[in-house]
Amino acid sequence: MRLLEILIPILLSAYLLWSHPRPQAIRYLPALAFILTLNHFIVEGYRWQMIPLYALTLLLAIASFFFDWKPLASYLTFSLLLLVTLIPILLPVPQIPTPSGDYQVGTKIYELNDTSRKELFSGKDETRKFMIQVWYPADVKDSDKQAPWMENAEIFAPTIATYINMPSYFLNHLALVHIPAYKDSALAQSEEKFPVILFSHGWNGFNAQNAGQALELASKGYVVIGIQHTYGAVVTVFPDGRIAPNNPSALPENAEDPNYEEKANVLVSQWAEDMAYVLDQLSSQENEAGEFFNQSIDLDKVGVYGHSTGGGAAIQFCGIDSRCKAVLGMDPFMRPVASEIIANGISQPAFFMFSQSWTDLTESKNNNLFNSFYPNVNKGFGVITIAGTKHYDFSDLPLLSPIAPQLGLKGPLNGKRVTEIVNAYLIDFFELTLRNIPSNLFDNNFSDFEEVTERNNQ
Repeated sequence: MRLLEILIPILLSAYLLWSHPRPQAIRYLPALAFILTLNHFIVEGYRWQMIPLYALTLLLAIASFFFDWKPLASYLTFSLLLLVTLIPILLPVPQIPTPSGDYQVGTKIYELNDTSRKELFSGKDETRKFMIQVWYPADVKDSDKQAPWMENAEIFAPTIATYINMPSYFLNHLALVHIPAYKDSALAQSEEKFPVILFSHGWNGFNAQNAGQALELASKGYVVIGIQHTYGAVVTVFPDGRIAPNNPSALPENAEDPNYEEKANVLVSQWAEDMAYVLDQLSSQENEAGEFFNQSIDLDKVGVYGHSTGGGAAIQFCGIDSRCKAVLGMDPFMRPVASEIIANGISQPAFFMFSQSWTDLTESKNNNLFNSFYPNVNKGFGVITIAGTKHYDFSDLPLLSPIAPQLGLKGPLNGKRVTEIVNAYLIDFFELTLRNIPSNLFDNNFSDFEEVTERNNQ
């Protein structure tokens, strides 16, 4: 809960638990709590989880002017106060952790239009357009404004809520979430160019779903680009207000379709082409005066990582584009990956993290394909499983609530611990492969975290 949200029930508790008869000054506490509520609307912002507390505050503020509540009524009302306060505690405004690196972080959002490609999934004769969000080391000024976790949250939040089988209003408070990054801040100056890392989200995901990881990487001197794969993302909102929803037919619904892999590869190939186009654009602007990243990025040091279908897209891209120098997959969805890449592997350094829920599906088609693929990886840095995790533990979604396990958004392992483990491997892998900085994590056979085991893929 936020500061004013905490102070309101504290004042009401003091009033209700004060011994009877109460001094006149104490009887003003509910009125003071109501004044704090009005300030909360202005400063912190309304959210639906607080509605029962708003109502109770108003009731007590009015009633306390007319009579002094008796002990029994006070204790019963205090029990009610505890109950209504529990709702915003269990469904708080999420907080994205402050990154640990030396740099502050800036962020920018761009629309890209690849006129060389036709859009495959819009049902219209149009070129391929998609959004990207960039997180980068920044020189932040006092006038710079903190960035929201997700732009257009009023559109994203109800769409995500519906996708995870919750009421459409359930995640409306995500519009109140800001991250420790600043909109359109100046790029930090450095004697060395910044490596570039591309991130690909999963099916029905979005480019900011792993913002915490992007912030961590950017704070350590990387330019991180989250790609919003139009019609595969949960929803895409363009600067002109046009909304592109997820197209369910872009990924076959029938997992038993004998042509599933071939059909799904059309989608993942498009996502890989999105990644290639991002690098093309960066390359064309790298040496142009006046461009934001002019002379500041190192396109000889490009890392790629992805979650789920985005993990498969990362493998697909690195299997066909030598500009990829290192790849990391989080529960990579292998079925859409081209059969020749599974058969031939990839040449770049590669590392893979699996949730326990995906590893436990030992005979799944996905696991069988991965087990066929990994022995063909030329520079495999290992495959691990994190005990107590589920598929979405690799994203920011578990930060939504302490009851995220009960909502099916994560496994039983504590969210902070999951973040610590995932970020440690993510950072160390790219530091090792792109900057040649040694890592104890990869020297000690994955023994640093007791929740981590090396997965057998032979």
